Amino acid sequence: MVTFLPTRPGRLADVPSFDRAIGGAESNVACALAAAGHRVRWVGRVGRDGFGDHLIETIGAYGVDVSAVVRDPDRPTGVYFRTATDRATDAHEVVYHRAGSAASAMSPATVPYESVSGGRILHLSGITAALSDDCLALMRELTRPRPGRPLVSFDVNHRPRLWRDPAAGGRLLLELARGADVVFVGEDEAEEAWGTGGAAAIRAALPEPAVLVVKRGGEGAVVFERRAATAPDTVTDVLHTVTHVPDTVTHVPAPRVTVVAPVGAGDAFAAGFLSGTLRGLDAKARARHGHLTAAAALTVPGDLAAPPRRAHADRLAAADDEAWGTLHLGPGWTGEDQEVRTP
Repeated sequence: MVTFLPTRPGRLADVPSFDRAIGGAESNVACALAAAGHRVRWVGRVGRDGFGDHLIETIGAYGVDVSAVVRDPDRPTGVYFRTATDRATDAHEVVYHRAGSAASAMSPATVPYESVSGGRILHLSGITAALSDDCLALMRELTRPRPGRPLVSFDVNHRPRLWRDPAAGGRLLLELARGADVVFVGEDEAEEAWGTGGAAAIRAALPEPAVLVVKRGGEGAVVFERRAATAPDTVTDVLHTVTHVPDTVTHVPAPRVTVVAPVGAGDAFAAGFLSGTLRGLDAKARARHGHLTAAAALTVPGDLAAPPRRAHADRLAAADDEAWGTLHLGPGWTGEDQEVRTP
């Protein structure tokens, strides 16, 4: 979607102007991964309109392959407006204009499996499943078991307002998550969607994925992972489900961050974690890279931020636990010449 960001805080009724940007869970992840040096393709549908032009040009400028994006001549590109206030507060407002949008027409018929099956990881979002019955059918098709499929990464992204029946939406998201190999879910959204509180209880409700990442906001993340008995050689080996092998549970605190805007942090975390997965890093390093990429997004106003350079992030992620615990990241921290503050 095209996102309109307010030029000042306040109610949407009072904001006089907006700055145009891009938004969308999957495209956010795609742009962050491309900026981190990975080869990425974004598959979607946008309108044959100026906003569609803007999305394709902007996402492509990050180095993302947009050759599989379809231009819909009959449906518009989705847009949304939001306030500058934290979405966790009652003052936060979001207005979506994407009913009947080009993206809502995605389906197994309009998104050929061949267009998404060539990568090592296929990343999906629960938001897409809520857009239409056709989109839900597509998500079911992409998460069903099949020989030779890529590793399926699924960010639950529970948005109750997008579902006609939020309770049914929660059940459908659980169904889709059970078909994935890597699942990202916030502790708070699991409580809201499934009535399940606490990382261990979430894992008990969702035992199927080889890797489950439970995000706990400023407290960090918990990674549940089943590992093969032999040393991994590929991404598939790293994340292959072995039902008789117990989980390895890794708790990874988040660094302290001076937050400018919280929007996009979840997508950035997924991108950082998946980048580490593609590089064959262990669970602790993957989660730390997720936290660092999220911190880049948290310290800018929009949904997207340039991630830290790989060498910079690697140095921080390799810190011992004491040094990691003293990190305090603020605006501009991703620059190589910036000094990371400690208490």
